[in-house]
Amino acid sequence: MGDRERLHDMRQKAHDAGIEGNSKMTEDQLRDALRRVGKGTEPEMAKRDARR
Repeated sequence: MGDRERLHDMRQKAHDAGIEGNSKMTEDQLRDALRRVGKGTEPEMAKRDARR
């Protein structure tokens, strides 16, 4: 799978997890936010914390 496809899949997973507006997030930020949501953090808080 190419980088573009992986990033697209990650963005789709983030959207499905409730992380809205993730188009400007990097792959690392998306991974971090998804990990945080998986541990029970609210999606918006996970997004905000991942972008720091």
